[in-house]
Amino acid sequence: MASSTSNTTGTESDQTLTNTTSQEGSEESIVPERFPPEEEASLLGESNDKKSDANALFASAKYENAIAKYEEAASVCPHYLDYELAVLHSNIAACYLKLEQWKEAVKAATDSVHGLDRLEKANAGQKQDLEEKREETSEDEVEEEIVSSGARKSAPGAREETTFEVTRRKRREDVLRIRAKALMRRARARSELGGWSNLAGAEEDYKALSTMENLSYADRKIVQAQLRTLPTRTKAAQESEMSEMWGKLKDLGNGILKPFGLSTENFQMVKDEKTGGYSMNFSQNGPA
Repeated sequence: MASSTSNTTGTESDQTLTNTTSQEGSEESIVPERFPPEEEASLLGESNDKKSDANALFASAKYENAIAKYEEAASVCPHYLDYELAVLHSNIAACYLKLEQWKEAVKAATDSVHGLDRLEKANAGQKQDLEEKREETSEDEVEEEIVSSGARKSAPGAREETTFEVTRRKRREDVLRIRAKALMRRARARSELGGWSNLAGAEEDYKALSTMENLSYADRKIVQAQLRTLPTRTKAAQESEMSEMWGKLKDLGNGILKPFGLSTENFQMVKDEKTGGYSMNFSQNGPA
């Protein structure tokens, strides 16, 4: 089971800089950007053990206890392991969905998505660096290769993936899987919360999911159904909230105009059908 809006994920990775100042001066202490390999492995192992305990609690429908255990796992996990943290946050979102605590589910799923965003940004930078290094190598080592037509035809069509490339591809697939789960969970929570902003956000999440090729058949059916119904719900919520807002503004305006013997009924907003703009007309006696 993985976590933050449909089945898994979330995290945060930054170098923490703490400045301590006093009257005599200031001292700067820096938390290491990365732990030594052995310490990192130990912390990750402890985090995974807690995650396994949380998974068992989730399976037993002890969702509040599972949340507490997932949070323990996240607190132990090295802060720069965005994928592992994203999984934990996504799992936390799944727990909140079960508890119907929609706001908390949105937050946990969003933490998961943001962690994956950071990870993909970092991976994109690493990929660019590798490509630049390859280009430099090819420029420095230009050789003319003479190959017979027969040898060229018999040569294999494509090279095999290196171990590094296989690992990167599998991680990319894992990231997409967790992103899909997190977005599904966040979209569901936003839809349940209702309101113009949440419904618009749910619609955007489902649109993003509709472009992903790794969705299960069941999830794709949900996405398609939501994209058919959400626009109407979003528009109705927008109109309702706009009407409520104008009502409050009208009450405020009436309170200000009352001492002058006027009210908002003395002012009419008239739409210009050609430009789409509005003008305000004043009528001493109010609307006809």
